[in-house]
Amino acid sequence: MGLTQQEALDLFRSDDLIGIGMAAMEVRRKKTDPRVATYQIDRNINYTNFCTEYCSFCAFYRPLGSKEGYLLSFETIYKKIDEMLELGGTGILLQGGLHPDLRIEYYENLLRSLKQRFPQVHLHCFSAPEIGCIAEVSGLSVRETIARLMAAGLDSIPGGGAEILDDEIRARISRLKCTSDEWEDMHRVAHSLGMRTTATMMFGCGEEYRHRVNHLERLRRIQEDTGGFTAFIPWMFAPENTPLGKKVPEATAVDYLKTLAISRLYLDNIDHIQSSWLTPGIKVAQPHERRRVAPHHFRRRIHPRSARYAVSFLFLEVNHSGIKFGLYGYSFCQTRAALAMPASSDAKGSA
Repeated sequence: MGLTQQEALDLFRSDDLIGIGMAAMEVRRKKTDPRVATYQIDRNINYTNFCTEYCSFCAFYRPLGSKEGYLLSFETIYKKIDEMLELGGTGILLQGGLHPDLRIEYYENLLRSLKQRFPQVHLHCFSAPEIGCIAEVSGLSVRETIARLMAAGLDSIPGGGAEILDDEIRARISRLKCTSDEWEDMHRVAHSLGMRTTATMMFGCGEEYRHRVNHLERLRRIQEDTGGFTAFIPWMFAPENTPLGKKVPEATAVDYLKTLAISRLYLDNIDHIQSSWLTPGIKVAQPHERRRVAPHHFRRRIHPRSARYAVSFLFLEVNHSGIKFGLYGYSFCQTRAALAMPASSDAKGSA
């Protein structure tokens, strides 16, 4: 049995970071052989940044008609996947803004073309808000939409768009986006169709601890009913270049580590708890690596061959198979990159 809501609140208010972390480690040890470490090479692809939701925490979106907006061609997406495959990648996380002109036929054509061209690639695509938008634009139910996307080649659904699953907070930061109940319903429908999904939480956006606990409780209840979540991924709000960033204090590394540990304790029915250094930074992620990575002889170095292509970030996943390292690659100005990686992989537990 996991924590109660009051116990979780008490831990959030506690200063005993080491004690909370040790308790979380004990939960992990009961779920896995702690000597095992795994990784997966993956890539984020954002197919469009046009969006109608105008969330105050988002620096990514552009309104329709903006000169800075884009919709990637299929050929551009193919090229990005080819680059990922050159590094030994196995899957993509494909997400974008809520585009009001893209009907389900666009997404079906995209998925079918990707499966035909890259049958070995796992397609982890389209968050709950995106699926809700596709359904609305296409005049379909959420169930019909997910079923058609599955038939076209969708392998799993990411947990994006959750932010904080408490409508008191959503009304402040994403009032045009789906409600907490709508996010939950979409994932429940996906699970009922046999589709695996992940769950996320973006914290440090002005919420209180009680809102985080409400979020975790909702996820634990869904998992108890469906068992459909593969992983839970919490991350910190990145305030740069956002309207919300001027109004809320930035989350700290201690808050991140504590939230990650409490998530492991509370979500006892979700096998995988994933940690990322995209927002907290590599120095925050390093303690996870030092304590839990496989022995040194399992490690190797990867050198991207393309002068334009390098690794942009790692993720570390605390799961029942150990820690998962993953690469999400993007082009940036660097001629070579080298990154120590484990030499063996267990693909279970997609991001």
